[in-house]
Amino acid sequence: MGFQKRVEDFVCAKCGLQVKGSGYTNHCPQCLWSQHVDVDPGDRAAQCGGMMEPLRVEGSTGKYRILHRCTLCGTERRVDTAEDDNSAALLALASKNAGAIMGP
Repeated sequence: MGFQKRVEDFVCAKCGLQVKGSGYTNHCPQCLWSQHVDVDPGDRAAQCGGMMEPLRVEGSTGKYRILHRCTLCGTERRVDTAEDDNSAALLALASKNAGAIMGP
């Protein structure tokens, strides 16, 4: 069906932050975790409901995405970063990936 804009506030199930939704909000801006609730963005049709772990930051200057993997079913999704994302959390995630790529 494609993207469906939904303006919804939520409490992050990982860190407890009260998140104010914009209609495009798909992850917690503090810890970067998400919840597996959509088949297509905004449809709330996923039956899983598992937590989506942020695995890595992908992209290049100006356009970054977060790869999430569901901790229950293994579904992977890429989502755009948001202006209000915690820059320290994004840098920590990017650094973790760089360390895994570069090795010890």
